[in-house]
Amino acid sequence: MALTEIPHVSENDLMAECIDNCLAAAQACEWCADECLGDSEMEECARLCRDVADMTTLHARFMARNSNYSQQLATACADACEDCAEECERHDAEHCQVCAEVLRDCAETCREMAS
Repeated sequence: MALTEIPHVSENDLMAECIDNCLAAAQACEWCADECLGDSEMEECARLCRDVADMTTLHARFMARNSNYSQQLATACADACEDCAEECERHDAEHCQVCAEVLRDCAETCREMAS
């Protein structure tokens, strides 16, 4: 849960939601990537998940520090989340389906932060 003690976060419900969604996406992606390891058919899924986990945690950190680059990163983060969700949706595994759902929420709030 986003820290309500940070003034610029507590005054911006969308930012708090985006931080929470980014951190949830990172967790889901780390789980999904770990589950995909060792399966040659899941290599692209694992790669995308690892990229998204890094991007979403970076974006959450940028929002927490009120970075001037947060808006640009929000766009890239939304794009990566959407690409990864599409890949995850191709697989029947529970971890992929859960990850895709979490990523869709993250992409939506990142797009809103970018605009």
